[in-house]
Amino acid sequence: MSEKQHIGLIGLAVMGQNLVLNIESRGFGVAVFNRTTARTEEFVAGPAAGKNIKGCKTLQEFTDSLELPRKAILMVKAGEAVDDMIAQVKPFLSKGDILFDGGNSFFRDTERRCQQLEAEGYQFVGSGISGGEEGALKGPSIMPGGPRKAYEALEPILTKIAAQTNDGPCCTYIGPRGAGHYVKMVHNGIEYGIMQLLSETYDIMSRGLGMPAPEIAKVFAEWNAAELGGYLCEITVEVLNRMDPETGKSLVDVILDSAKQKGTGKWTSQNALDLGVPTPIINEAVTGRIMSGYKAERVKAAKTLRGKVKPIGADRAKVIQQLRDGLYCSTISAYAQGMSLLRTASEEYGYKLDLADIARIWKGGCIIRSRLLDPIKEAFAKRKKLENLMVNRFFARELKKRQANWRRVVQAALRAHIPVAGYSASLAYFDAYRSERLPANLIQGLRDYFGAHTFERLDKEGSFHIEWMKK
Repeated sequence: MSEKQHIGLIGLAVMGQNLVLNIESRGFGVAVFNRTTARTEEFVAGPAAGKNIKGCKTLQEFTDSLELPRKAILMVKAGEAVDDMIAQVKPFLSKGDILFDGGNSFFRDTERRCQQLEAEGYQFVGSGISGGEEGALKGPSIMPGGPRKAYEALEPILTKIAAQTNDGPCCTYIGPRGAGHYVKMVHNGIEYGIMQLLSETYDIMSRGLGMPAPEIAKVFAEWNAAELGGYLCEITVEVLNRMDPETGKSLVDVILDSAKQKGTGKWTSQNALDLGVPTPIINEAVTGRIMSGYKAERVKAAKTLRGKVKPIGADRAKVIQQLRDGLYCSTISAYAQGMSLLRTASEEYGYKLDLADIARIWKGGCIIRSRLLDPIKEAFAKRKKLENLMVNRFFARELKKRQANWRRVVQAALRAHIPVAGYSASLAYFDAYRSERLPANLIQGLRDYFGAHTFERLDKEGSFHIEWMKK
């Protein structure tokens, strides 16, 4: 074991432990520290036994064991815990040392920390890490932002521990300050949208077509082997196939229909509203989770408002094909909305994001990896300032070819009283974006009527106002 470790990690929850094991397996010595010493001791005596991993009981011992400039990864809960840990470790650091926040921090917090620590002579990297516990151990998608110099010092380690694809390691320098955590936030927003679409697709097959979970799993497995292939579709198959040992039923049928959230999807929606970028699928996914939490009220309302689902009385094979096309189109819409938000934020915040490279590093290790990321990468590689993914030739062709079935899915679900906010929002986004004329002219008139907000005209430039109350 070397005298000084290459890198250190603070925070030994499961993600932190797996990341340490990943780093050590690539040939790097790691020092570890946890606020609870017992957890450090358990880790060193258990999974880390016999490996080049040094357990430290104090932050002084931790920082003393690192080579200069020190590189320390923080894997603690986002929010105040990050600020608290920075304050605790800072007295033991030297100028030029690097702190790397690998949690799901809000990008504005990362912006603040970057500026504060840079002013004090330290380097701070805020990085999104996607892939969950398995990704942390076997190779995640890593999205680091902050000083380029700091990234270059970390690059030999990060590119080794990241997921590897035919396009290279799933890690790249994202941009300055909070760019890394911003991209991870939008990644999570897209993730919310796709999960909402998968759940609605399952609901149509389950309640609308009366299909049991294992049968639905077979459909998803077929799709996953083709153009809808991706991590979320893949694990949907596994969830639907799992049986509950206590009841003998499909596990999904005994799971409560109330989903929680950690806030990253909500942050995406809030920021999109701030920037004036439409992201309806992400917004509806957040709303869907909130609505799912109203379980008790929904049970009562179902009796009062007669919320029983009507069977979809159509050819099952035909409906399943419509669902396949509808899910494909809706997923394209979800990616288009997320990439559009990244493009606008890049300009607004000066991040200079390379959207093709971002799509490339999402191809492996991360939660939203899918077959669609190859054509997404190619689309932005050909046109770096592509306004919207849907106008790319490949995606425009796919949407045009499949949109009739996309509409049939929404129509069938609405007739069956099955809520499909994700499908509807995705389709409405497509229709609105391709509409040469929208009814906002009436909105302008109404605003001018009650608030004298003025309006613009089609036939001349300038702002105009009418005295509406005068005949």
